[in-house]
Amino acid sequence: MDFQILISNLTNPTLLFFILGIVATTVKSDLEIPASSSKFISLYLLFSIGFKGGQELANSGFTSEITYSLLFGLLLASLIPLYTFFILKRKLSISDAGAVAAAYGSVSAVTFVAAASFLEAQKITFGGHMVAVMALMESPAIIVGVILMMKYDKSPDNKTNLKSVIQHSFTNGSVLMILGSLVIGLIADTKQAEGIRPFTTDIFKGFLAIFLLEMGMVTAKRFSAFRKYGLFVSLFALLIPALNGCVVAYASQFITHDLGNRFVFAILASSASYIAVPAAMRLAAPKADPGLYIPMALGVTFPFNITVGMPLYLAIINYF
Repeated sequence: MDFQILISNLTNPTLLFFILGIVATTVKSDLEIPASSSKFISLYLLFSIGFKGGQELANSGFTSEITYSLLFGLLLASLIPLYTFFILKRKLSISDAGAVAAAYGSVSAVTFVAAASFLEAQKITFGGHMVAVMALMESPAIIVGVILMMKYDKSPDNKTNLKSVIQHSFTNGSVLMILGSLVIGLIADTKQAEGIRPFTTDIFKGFLAIFLLEMGMVTAKRFSAFRKYGLFVSLFALLIPALNGCVVAYASQFITHDLGNRFVFAILASSASYIAVPAAMRLAAPKADPGLYIPMALGVTFPFNITVGMPLYLAIINYF
């Protein structure tokens, strides 16, 4: 690993605001981001990434590489929850195993945003179609997780409605926002789109810093409730994302030779959802404990990816 890249990442202002959020909660500060402001910022980040991705996709055109990338993303989102479920059910209940597997097969939009900022700092670009790959990877993992729960949970009160879960996974606010913004960016007139460029680009990093400040505070709060689950889930939340990210960082060379696209694939494979999946699991797995799968994704996997994971995956991609 290039330790200069690691140090550069650890001193990135957006990441330092994440650390400030953890410190603020640890010292019991009254610092807080209003819920309405936090929701607006998260929608803005999704809108900005989706719209810019759509614009880039419109300029690059549709190629065979884009088709292979979309299929590869769907394959990852289906395979990761499949194999992780059988690891998890050795120690966890079927509902908890299914919910955690779905979270780790799905993706984190915030990790994707942080990865885009990391690539920009390294002066590496990635294709706009990777935004579409991310959006498409949200739902398959949820569907696979629900199917596994329906198959292995034999309890009489297991009345999961697969149709409603599938519908909810596609109409989830974060998925709809980024897909909608991608489509709008794709069909929007380029000259007209220049008019909102200052909003989609110039203020992006400032909003990201504030959002990660809140993520730091949420992480610290969630992590304290997570400790009761012991060493197994902590190791899972560290090792499985690292394994997924490293394997995909290597294997992605067979799909694309673009460094930025390969890096995004590694990040998507290693990230875990703590927005779309919890919303879907409220319907699909009411017996699953959100105090388990949300802190795993947000309190362990997310900090690992944005500190050590990103430089690690980039080092593997550069090596191969």
